[in-house]
Amino acid sequence: MRSQPALLPRSTPTASGVSSRSIAALLDRLEAQSAELHSIMVVRNGHVVAEGWWAPYSAERPHLLYSLTKSFTSVAVGLAIADGLLSLDDRVVDVLPEHVPADISAQGRRITVHHLLSMTAGHSTDSLDEAWQLEPGDLVKGFLRVPFPEPEGTRHTYDNATTFILARMVERVTGRGLPELLDDRLFKPMGIDHAEWDRVAGGAAFGFHGLHLTTEAVAAFGELLLRGGLWRDRQLVPREWVELATRRHIDSLPFEDGSDDADFSRGYGYQFWMSRHGYHGHGAFGQQCVVVPSHDLVVAVTAQGEAQDVLDAIWECLLPGLDEAGSTHDDQILADRLRRLSLAPVPGSADPSRCATARIDASAEDSALPGATTVTVEPVDGGWHLQLGQSIKVAVGHGEWRESSPLGRPVVAAGAWQGDTFVADLYVITTPHRVRLVLDAGAGTAAATWSTVPLTGPRLELHLRSPLMTRPDVA
Repeated sequence: MRSQPALLPRSTPTASGVSSRSIAALLDRLEAQSAELHSIMVVRNGHVVAEGWWAPYSAERPHLLYSLTKSFTSVAVGLAIADGLLSLDDRVVDVLPEHVPADISAQGRRITVHHLLSMTAGHSTDSLDEAWQLEPGDLVKGFLRVPFPEPEGTRHTYDNATTFILARMVERVTGRGLPELLDDRLFKPMGIDHAEWDRVAGGAAFGFHGLHLTTEAVAAFGELLLRGGLWRDRQLVPREWVELATRRHIDSLPFEDGSDDADFSRGYGYQFWMSRHGYHGHGAFGQQCVVVPSHDLVVAVTAQGEAQDVLDAIWECLLPGLDEAGSTHDDQILADRLRRLSLAPVPGSADPSRCATARIDASAEDSALPGATTVTVEPVDGGWHLQLGQSIKVAVGHGEWRESSPLGRPVVAAGAWQGDTFVADLYVITTPHRVRLVLDAGAGTAAATWSTVPLTGPRLELHLRSPLMTRPDVA
């Protein structure tokens, strides 16, 4: 892949008042917790002081941000408001009248941009699935049909459909698609020319998830927010909007499952979470843009893990090392470590003359392939070709990563024989997810299971097509 020009200047931790040992302690802690990070970038005083990617992930590769996308949609709303095309008091029913159901409730008629941004429309749970069940072809109408058990403006409920509606309202008043608007007003002026968007079946960007950006682009977005919307000498986003969007508008409730949520129960802004220090944009499986104005600090992370673990490590390991004396020796040790980061390829032998064929076991939980799918392993050039059904052919390396794009989106894979079993990890490399294939040559059976199932469904073929056009599965 071609490299992109640097968006942010570089410095060393010591020169920017950061102890390299504090960053190393953060990495140590996350490794001890078996957290699977894919990248990290630390920005202090406007300079990147530490950056690393766990191979096969890499600097130039965009990564799916999941709900961190919401924070970018918030900026698009702010731009429309600054242009005088939208206001916080504008109602959904007035901006999108053709999506209003005939039996809309009085509360549904009152829902405004403010309620959508703060996720205080009055639903008691995420309305997304129910809205799509009620109106499979019109999520806006479905959202307005879902009952509102709470008065608007009184309770925060994390509700994906609110951001989808905001995206459609921005598109209506500006006459432009959300990706095109942000390309022209935000990404291109910042030097970001690789934003990719997943879309619903009708072609519209989700808005609430689906944006793919590089780690540096996420860090640059955080730096833009930290500077009040100023990028170099251009005010790309009004300072007033940045300040409004990134302050608390409503209390956020503790997670119902009882999990630790210290940085998700501090309140909610306009598509931003308040943190114990500063605020953050958050996406499923640990996609993070953490902004700490009091310390002139931005941390961008992509991962397959738990966001709270990363936030805890930032507060407890990194923050104590700010404005501490460092050393160039420690800086070099950290830089060497960051250059060598890697996820472990599958261990085992190459067995270069061995072929195998099996069928997928339909009973495997979180299966990426339909039951009875034929799987063939064929050795080639120190690795393998892995054929999954008729349409998916993946290159697999031994002790190294190999890349292929069987249906348009890249897969990076490594594998090995472990006795009579062939094992391969297939990273859908522009996402947090991977599939582990385990083929028992003696039994003639195989399983292909997700490490974490993508929120848009388990079918591997869907996630290998570009652009991904779908909607979240309706239970």
